Amino acid sequence: MDTPFSTLIRTASHEQHTEAETSSFMGDLLGGRLAVDAYARYTEQLWFVYRALEEGAETLREDPVAGPFIRPELFRTAALERDLAHLRGPGWRAGASPLPATAAYAERVAACVRAWPAGYVAHHYTRYLGDLSGGQIIRDRAERTWGFDRKGDGVRFYVFEEIPNPAAFKRAYRELLDGVDVDDLEKQRIVDECRRAFAFNTAVFRELGGEYSLSA
Repeated sequence: MDTPFSTLIRTASHEQHTEAETSSFMGDLLGGRLAVDAYARYTEQLWFVYRALEEGAETLREDPVAGPFIRPELFRTAALERDLAHLRGPGWRAGASPLPATAAYAERVAACVRAWPAGYVAHHYTRYLGDLSGGQIIRDRAERTWGFDRKGDGVRFYVFEEIPNPAAFKRAYRELLDGVDVDDLEKQRIVDECRRAFAFNTAVFRELGGEYSLSA
């Protein structure tokens, strides 16, 4: 492929990315039209997905394709747990439950961890680069809407303390993508899995939208 792989992934998944970003639930959340409980429920769903991404990550560290992407400074599970303790109290785990779309999403990620490292890269890219980019908009809106301390409990998921220069990190990440050593057919499968990841995100937003409305 003449086009850099990072560019190919970004352009090929643009439509699905836009659909996820412009969901009615996310629009209402970012617009300050939903109560903090909706934000907490969304944070809870992220916890299930990131556990799947990170619990098996160490098993991929020596994999030639996925291994270079296993970067502990990206890991978000501990931050999510701290946010949920702040949002829901110390007993939050007892009431945590995945939506059906979330459960399907997490299981797909776990399946890639077990059997398809290149597919794991697709989910890794979709989530973490999004967190470093658009996720910062969510953090800012959450701080303004619900009065969280700046970069404090409630929004720690979006704060990458070990990445002092996100722009440089993202450039290096895209270079890793461009250097992925697989054939063109496997690259196309990775692109397709990126589209699938965005579709999972859209499904989660759709189900969250079914739980919460403008009167929430």
